[in-house]
Amino acid sequence: MKIDWAALGSVFGVSLVVTVALVGLFTLGIAGLSRRERAAASGGGSAALALTGAYAAFAGCAAAVAYGIYLIVA
Repeated sequence: MKIDWAALGSVFGVSLVVTVALVGLFTLGIAGLSRRERAAASGGGSAALALTGAYAAFAGCAAAVAYGIYLIVA
């Protein structure tokens, strides 16, 4: 049995980067929802912008997950 260590390292590296990016994107969505709550409580006008940013972050997460499922199924 021969292991291609370069390919294994490449897969590990890409998986690590994508995982960190996806968690970061989800964190931005949660932070956007939190900012919306604070802006709504203080009467600020940036609540809609924070909500839009949060929805965009969550949509990016959903798109990344859907693309991963597409790669596995196809």
